[in-house]
Formats: sequence, C-alpha cells, structure tokens
Amino acid sequence: MNLPGRILAVDLGDRRVGLAMSDPMRMIAQPAGFVERRPGKRPPLTAILAKASEIGATAFVVGLPLDGAGEDTPRAREARRLAEELEKKSGHPARMLDERFTTSAALRAVKAMEGSTRGRKGDVDALAATILLEQALAFGARLWATETLDEATVDAGPSALDEPATGD
Repeated sequence: MNLPGRILAVDLGDRRVGLAMSDPMRMIAQPAGFVERRPGKRPPLTAILAKASEIGATAFVVGLPLDGAGEDTPRAREARRLAEELEKKSGHPARMLDERFTTSAALRAVKAMEGSTRGRKGDVDALAATILLEQALAFGARLWATETLDEATVDAGPSALDEPATGD
C-alpha cells in the first residue's frame, strides 16, 4: 500500500542539488529540475522547501553519499543534517537512501540517449535524483515505516548494474 502525496527527492552536490518528484500516488518518478548551490556554502534549504511547497510534497528522500565501503563521508553527514532540517522546517518525513552510483548511472543514461552531457549538468543532477527516487518508490511503504530519521536510512546498496562513480 502506497502512502498519499508527492515525494521530493534530493541529490545533494557541491554545485547543484538535483531534484525529482513522484506523482501523488507515489508510483512514478520524474525530474523536477535542480537548484544552484554556492560552493562551500550550506545546502539551499529555502529553495528546496519552496520547490516542495510548489509541487505539494508530503515527504522527502535525501540521497546518502556513502563511500565505497558503505561508510559516511563528509557529504553524507551534510545530507543527514539537511534531511533533519527538511523534517523540522516542513513537518514532513525525510528518509535517507544510499545514493552510490546515481550520478554515474544518470551520466550513462544521458550518453546512451543523446551522446553528450556538455552543458547539461543540471539535467544530469535531476536525473540522478530521479534514479534515487525510483529506488525509494521500489521500497514503497516500507521506507516510511520507521519512526525516526536514524532508523530511516535505507541501504539500497549498489545494484549489479552499477559501476564505481567518478563524480558522485
């Protein structure tokens, strides 16, 4: 059984934050653009919350950039803080999902479709968020069954099709 309301997926990067949204029945994921981020600055919480409000999101999925061994990285800690702030400011649940290889999968998909990613970095980031959201939708209601953010980190793990990322 799916929960009602759109999910906004957030793929946190150094320069851009890729966004994707589900349909209200939480069955389909689609890109929702990206938000520019000033290097070295905190994630653009206000812009992410504005996008969530605009699309009527009732939940968030934030990508958790773990290292190759599945351990936290500095960006993973930043992503955890962002998820906590999204929950606190919006009143909607935020869940973490292992996002290893989403950007490399997005790059492969764009190259397979059009052959070039030049000038399309924001599109790649939004597609990476869409891949993250597709993984979350595959978990369905199980992703939302946990009570706290600490319990809500889901290790999707890299799939057999994924390759080590160079830009995640």
